[in-house]
Amino acid sequence: MTTVAPETRASVLVRRPGPRELHPVRTHRRRRTLELSLAAAVPLLLVLLWQLAAVRGWIDDRVYPAPATILADGWDRAAAGDLWPDVWATLRRVLAGYAVGTAAGYLLGLLMGSLSLVRAALEPLLDALYVVPKLALLPVFLNMFGLGEGPQVALVAATVFFFVWISTMSAVMAVPDGHRDAGRVFGASPWQMFRHVLLPASLPAVLVGARIAAGVAVLVIVASEQIAATDGLGHLIFDSRALFQNDVMFVGIVCVAVLGVLFSELVRLVGRLLTPWAPRDRGRGQS
Repeated sequence: MTTVAPETRASVLVRRPGPRELHPVRTHRRRRTLELSLAAAVPLLLVLLWQLAAVRGWIDDRVYPAPATILADGWDRAAAGDLWPDVWATLRRVLAGYAVGTAAGYLLGLLMGSLSLVRAALEPLLDALYVVPKLALLPVFLNMFGLGEGPQVALVAATVFFFVWISTMSAVMAVPDGHRDAGRVFGASPWQMFRHVLLPASLPAVLVGARIAAGVAVLVIVASEQIAATDGLGHLIFDSRALFQNDVMFVGIVCVAVLGVLFSELVRLVGRLLTPWAPRDRGRGQS
């Protein structure tokens, strides 16, 4: 008796191109517009809710002034010239400390990532210093530099240094051996190895650490100014809270938020210009 296998039919999966394949530019623009709209709508909705709560008396506007009151007070202080000295003081300290910390962290991270003996000698010490809260170092810097700009700049530099050092060392160590071998095969000198192999391969990851350090630098300087400064946005926030000027306190908080966002975006823009070969940050709406 012969058994006949049941008839088998071949199935063909047909996938028709969608709007993303047919109109990629238009789809990207629509997606980008939607993401920008959401990014603006969420904080705007929260501000409107805050304004409504203050007007209706759901919250105590003496403790949490309405956004309209904060905006009016900030405008008046800016027009009178009372706000800009504090903004400039904070910005000056952040820029100076960030420049020093970034340069030192990058150079040492590059050295430790390239030379295993240097890494073995310094990494345990730096790991121990990294876990020390940076604000705990402020009294040390006060003893070293005295009152003035020195302790503030040194504290920012120390904070930024560790973020840039860790990201740089890790990025250099993560460069594939094949890249290094290719450079050696072509007879690259140490400078050429750095210029054409290590730098392009590690720079995107280094800039990620630098961008994180930009936001942390603003946080540290504001906390430092609340403790050991006579000007700056941190001092403005702390002093106005002590005087029960909550509207002025929120003006300082808003200025810190704006300063942090602008500084972080500036570092991001510089990173894109320096690394055009790196993929865009998908967390910022790239499709």
